Amino acid sequence: MNQSETPKRITTRTLQKRRERGEKISMLTAYDFPTAKFLDEAGIDILLVGDTLAMVVGGHDTTLPATMDQMIYHSEMVGRAAERAMVVVDLPFPEGQLEIARSIAAGARVLKETKCHAVKLEGGAEQAPRIEAMVSAGIPVMAHVGLRPQNVHVEGGYRVQREQEKLIVDAKAAEDAGAFTVLIECVPESVAAAINDAISVPTIGIGAGRATTGQVLVTHDMIGMTAGYTPKFVRTYASVGETIRQAAESFRTSVEDGSFPSPDESFR
Repeated sequence: MNQSETPKRITTRTLQKRRERGEKISMLTAYDFPTAKFLDEAGIDILLVGDTLAMVVGGHDTTLPATMDQMIYHSEMVGRAAERAMVVVDLPFPEGQLEIARSIAAGARVLKETKCHAVKLEGGAEQAPRIEAMVSAGIPVMAHVGLRPQNVHVEGGYRVQREQEKLIVDAKAAEDAGAFTVLIECVPESVAAAINDAISVPTIGIGAGRATTGQVLVTHDMIGMTAGYTPKFVRTYASVGETIRQAAESFRTSVEDGSFPSPDESFR
């Protein structure tokens, strides 16, 4: 592509056509401008400004501490960087659990105050009225079924979800309510395949095997920039954390031995 050309934006229609043609969809998390820019240039289809920022950026044990103001702050950065990718923003707890009008207002903030394009909402069939109301208000919604991190205290931890019949009901209800995509988290591959076959919109898997239309990972996990537990479903493609540690050690050593800054790195 000529550098002067503007890349074609990924939209809800693009994703649906991908599913119909049997083409895969890639999705990664992003929380800042430079990371989003690199991921966009790499051709990633969807960037998710996830409430996982509370964990991977903020150091919390769960996603629950993420606030709406924090989501907007990080979404503005990512939205400015993405020229091709669709940018989806998590509705943080409890914006997707209180009155429907509040969820609409939160989704409207995302569309009005950032350059992002859709929101992601955790929940099953009980969220269908909320999804329908938001879509009717002009807010595209990605549904999220299976493991629901915002529900961690009710579930008593992070567990693989195996109730196939219930999960299919959840996914179909989300599709019928107008969700353009359904994210499926931490379910057996056979269950994800059954969900995928039961609905016609694209499915995005994380810890859900190979049958989904697309795959998503937390970027920090994918590049080896974590400080703790790495889930079974993560493939680590780089060791950025170790690279940062080595670079910092080299910097410290050069400062201590007086080799930095050199004459070439000083003004005369």
